[in-house]
Amino acid sequence: MLNKIITYRYSVALGICLVVASCSPAISTLNENKAAVPASFDKSTDTTNTSTTKWRTYFKDANLVSLIDSALKNNQELEMTLQEIEIARNDVRVKKGLLLPMVTAGVGAGVDKVGRYTSAGAGDASTDITPGKEVPEVLQDYGLGLHAVWEVDIWKKLHNAKKAAFTRYLATIEGKNFVVTNLVAEIANSYYELLSYDNQLDIIQQTITLQKNALEIVKAQKEAARANELGVKKFEAEVFNSQSREFQIQQQIKETENKINFLLGRYPQPISRDKTVLISQLPQQIQAGIPSQLLANRPDIKQAELELFATKCDVKAAKAEFYPSFTIAGGIGFNAFKPSYLFTSPESLIYNLVGDLTAPLINRNAIKAEFNKAKAEQLKALYNYQKTVLNGYIEVSNELSNIKNLEQFYDLKNKEVQSLTTAIDASNDLFKASRVDYFEVLMTQRDALESKLELIEAKKEQFNAVTNVYRALGGGWN
Repeated sequence: MLNKIITYRYSVALGICLVVASCSPAISTLNENKAAVPASFDKSTDTTNTSTTKWRTYFKDANLVSLIDSALKNNQELEMTLQEIEIARNDVRVKKGLLLPMVTAGVGAGVDKVGRYTSAGAGDASTDITPGKEVPEVLQDYGLGLHAVWEVDIWKKLHNAKKAAFTRYLATIEGKNFVVTNLVAEIANSYYELLSYDNQLDIIQQTITLQKNALEIVKAQKEAARANELGVKKFEAEVFNSQSREFQIQQQIKETENKINFLLGRYPQPISRDKTVLISQLPQQIQAGIPSQLLANRPDIKQAELELFATKCDVKAAKAEFYPSFTIAGGIGFNAFKPSYLFTSPESLIYNLVGDLTAPLINRNAIKAEFNKAKAEQLKALYNYQKTVLNGYIEVSNELSNIKNLEQFYDLKNKEVQSLTTAIDASNDLFKASRVDYFEVLMTQRDALESKLELIEAKKEQFNAVTNVYRALGGGWN
């Protein structure tokens, strides 16, 4: 009869749990349109991709390579990212540990005195521990043993939680690669900016020398009554203007050097460089490949994809909370009122084993909220993935167009500089012969200076463009 009651009791419990499980919400299938990218960037089907080139090979300047190498060892933001990887790695260990039984060991000692006029006291008074020896009024208690609790992962809740943690660990690695890619590009761009300022400083200093020569000429003409004080002051003002710009560029050089030093994780110091590189070297030739390669090459896209998969696992784990959980608990050890009895007497051995099958039945709002939160996080991750793919394509498209336009711009600006350089010599000769006034000489020198500075700026932009497209394609982290 007792066995029938127990069987009936567990049958009812199992039935309730199955009903609860059947009422759990279904996981809706998201429309995971993984941002079907266009077939090409510019009607090219060539799959050769510059992003596969290692950064040490891509950048030819030995000084720049040395700076990047130092930054990858000392940059604080990169070090913080490495700690995020370590945090994610330990989270995987935590989730993995939940799959295993939790085993604890314990040792205890105590003393107990119960009232004589209680059921426990009356029982002790009428009981002999050994023939002729009553239970002591003050009873000591010693024990040691092992206890284990294990949740049987019948619905893969813990497995999915571990899978989500492991996927996020992989995502942090891709996040680190993305930080490296951006760091390499930022140092390269700052380095080329520094070279640009160096060359601009040279141009301004050369222009100041030219303007001072012109000033001496106009002073001499004033002495010969061939020019007036207005012309002298105009030339002086132009010299002062150029000298002020010289100090302005020196400040920009200092700030750019410190920016690079900051990226390298060190205090201000001179940056080793060869300013002729900007003029003597040509920017790298870029092979963009096809857009679908972005999905495999860009670390931020791979990171977003891994985050999306992790949220899928989170949804599955959250859904499993609606299902019954099966827990097995047990313990074994020794318990006696004297330490000498713990191991010498078989009566001191104690053990227990119990299995529980439980399921949420009433007030499941918290579980529903966690489940809905997980679904919202999954949808958010999907949109983030699609946005990241779209952003990657647009970045590459913009930079490829920028490279082409900058090439045309540089060629035309170079012709402009050559024409104005010739015009300076011509204006000086005409001014000496009093065939043009000082105003035309000043304007020609000013136009030539601006054009030369713009030419250097255009060359820097060319180098920055090929660096940015290298980053946009997913290069620089390997």
